[in-house]
Parts: sequence; structure tokens; C-alpha cells
Amino acid sequence: MSGRGAVTTVKRRVMGLALLMSMVMFVVLCLAFYNKAFTASSDVILKAASTGNQLLPDSDVKVRGMIVGRVVEVKSTGKGAELHLALQPDMAEKIPSNVSAQLLPRTLFGERYVSLDMPKEPSSKTLASGGVIEQDRTRAGLELETVLADTMPVLQAVNPEDLASTLNALDHALSGRGDQVGDTLSQLNTYLDGLNPSVPDLRDNLRELVGVAQTYEQAAPDIISALDNFSTTARTLVDQKQNLQKMTGQLTTTSGDLTTFFNANGKNIIQLADAQRPTLDVLSKYSSSFPCFLGEMAEYVPRIRKAFGEGTNEPGLHVTLEVAAHRGKYEPNQDEPEFADKRGPRCYNFMEHLDPMPEYPPDGPFKDGSVPPPASRPATGGLNPAAGTSPQSAPAGTATQWVNSPAEQDMVATVLAPALGRPSSEVPDWGGLLVGPVLRGAEVSYR
Repeated sequence: MSGRGAVTTVKRRVMGLALLMSMVMFVVLCLAFYNKAFTASSDVILKAASTGNQLLPDSDVKVRGMIVGRVVEVKSTGKGAELHLALQPDMAEKIPSNVSAQLLPRTLFGERYVSLDMPKEPSSKTLASGGVIEQDRTRAGLELETVLADTMPVLQAVNPEDLASTLNALDHALSGRGDQVGDTLSQLNTYLDGLNPSVPDLRDNLRELVGVAQTYEQAAPDIISALDNFSTTARTLVDQKQNLQKMTGQLTTTSGDLTTFFNANGKNIIQLADAQRPTLDVLSKYSSSFPCFLGEMAEYVPRIRKAFGEGTNEPGLHVTLEVAAHRGKYEPNQDEPEFADKRGPRCYNFMEHLDPMPEYPPDGPFKDGSVPPPASRPATGGLNPAAGTSPQSAPAGTATQWVNSPAEQDMVATVLAPALGRPSSEVPDWGGLLVGPVLRGAEVSYR
């Protein structure tokens, strides 16, 4: 019994040990199968600049969305990273050797996977164990990785609850509106296509805008000063608000009065303006002579001052009296007054003519309907004094002896002779009585 019991105990122990070993072997086999230790693979190496924290061993390796292998190990080389990939042999035979790879995330927050991009010109050789795959260095690939790398810190800094709410709102907003969004993007593309030819002009305009901005920068002090002055004006208007209101009220009253006046006299004003048209036409016709006339008047001011003795010790009117030939008597049906002078506007520069002035203007006498007599002297002529006579002056003490004296009568006769058209010896004696008092005390010059 004792021997049989000992054998039974050893047998049980052996069976227990075998059971434990079987369990361990089962676990080891499970792990081996999980790690695909018994699966044939083509081992290749992927050289990448960086992998990030989301790329882990056993991450998928995909080609056009289909899994063709897995990441076995990730190593750092100091200048980058090496990824050991285990590809399915049957799939590796279909992948060209010049394939490139990108490290892309499954989702915004998911782990990364290796995406093998087929080249446009695939090589005739296929991937084999020990092969090396380079990371995609094209512009599009780098931009995509840069965008994803820059997006991750932003997403990590955002509160997940807020991000979820935002994404949920976007989902509800875009749900069922895919066609509208597509049409909008298509229209936007059309607008951009139309805008592209104008980009050079837009660039030139922006460059010119810099010059305009510099001009405004230089003018900024003046603009600020003008605004400051305007603020002063505004404050003045505010201070004078009541006066402005009063002025506005007065203007309103004045406007009412003017309205009443024009309503009552509007027709009269129109008739007055119509009646003034002929006068204005005449003034318009002769307007070209106004500057000359006013200029001549201004030039006569010094002569008038001289005639009144300004600046001399003999104040009073100093004139040169000329007695011209008479114009003859009035003849009926010959000297009827009329305005027959149609020569138009004209102006004579008296400063350029001889002194004394001629009796008639250079272009003839004024046509007033009368028949003018011949000029008593031409424009270059003059009255010559009688022989043996000259301007004389008597002492103050002998003034009474000069009145009605023979010498005075001879002088008056000499002055009146040309006007009467007879010699001085035939001038009546009463000429001295009538004209003597007018000429007495004045200075008479004979030319």
C-alpha cells in the first residue's frame, strides 16, 4: 500500500508539472502568434527625420489604405529615426523599391501609421529584405506633415469638451449640406481663377500703396493740426450755439420776408430785368473801352491836382482858356439833333497827343446831327499871339490902372478876334466890357 501510494504521489506531481508546462507553452505560443513570430516577413528599414510620440511598435504599414505590414521597432539615430518594418512577402513583391513613406495619423488624436506612397515612375525592382525606404521629401508631403505637427500642439492645448462641442456644432451645420459646400467651393475656385490674372496688377497696386502710405505719413502732422483746428472751430460753434440759433431764426424770418417780397414783386423784377436788357447790351458793347477810360481818369488826377495849385505857393484853379471859332448858327433841317455815331467803343490816349488838344478827335467830330464847321486849327496847330504881345503882369499897386485900360482892351480884342472871325482891330469896344471881367486876374497863354 505504501509503495502504491508513493507512486501515485509522484505521478500526480508529474501530471501537475506537465499541466503547468502546457499552460506556459500555451501562453508563450499565444504571445508568439500575437507577435507573428511564426509569420514570414520581409524586413526593411524606413529612415525618417522624426516620428513623434504617436508612432509605436506594431503600428500599421499601409499602401493605398491596405495593411501590408507592421512596425517592428523604432530606433533613434541622433539625426533622425530608423523604423524596422516587417512587410508581408507577397505584398513586398508588388511594391517598387523606390517607394517613399509618410507618417500620418489615423485621426486627429489617434496614433500614427506608415503610409507607403507609390511613385509616379515605379522601379522594376521590388522591395526585398534589407531594403531601405526614404521618407517623402516632396513639398506636398512636407507641408502635410508640417500642418499636422503644428495642429497637434493646438489640439492638445484645447479643452477636449470645447473641441467636442465645436466639432459637434460643425457636424450639425454641415450635415446634409455637402452639395452646397461643394458648390460654394466650386464658385470660390471660379472666382480665384478669375482673380489670378489680376494678381500682378494687385501686387503693383500694393507697391504703390506703400508710396501713398508714406505720403500720408508725411502729411500726418498737417492732418493732425487741421483736425486740432477743426476741434477749435467745433468748440466755438458749440459756445456760440445760442447765437447761431438766433441767427437761424432771423434768417428764417428774412427768408419769409423775401419770399413775400418776391411773390408780390416777382413779375415786376422780371419786367425790370427785361427793360434793362437794352442798357446792358449797350454797356456790354462799350465795355472794352471802360478800362481805358478809367485809366485815363486815373492819369488825370495829377493834372487836376496841379491845376488847383497843389504843391505850389499859388493855390487856386489854374486853367488855360482857349476861345475857338463859333460853330455857326442853327440851320433847320440840317442841324437836327440825332445819334448817328456808329463807330463803336473807342478810347483816346490824351497823354500821347500834343498840348493843347485838337478841337476834334483824330477820327472826326462827334456825329450828333449837326454840320460841324472846319476845325479852327489842326491837331498840330495853335493860336499864335498878336505880334509884339506877350504875357504880362502888373504890379499889385497898379492893378486899378490896368482895368479898362487900352492895353487891356487890346489884349481882349486879340483873344476874341479868332472866335469872331475878324481882325483884332475890328473887335467892338464893348468886348472889353463883357469879357474883360471874366479874363481879368487869370493867366492867359497864347499858342
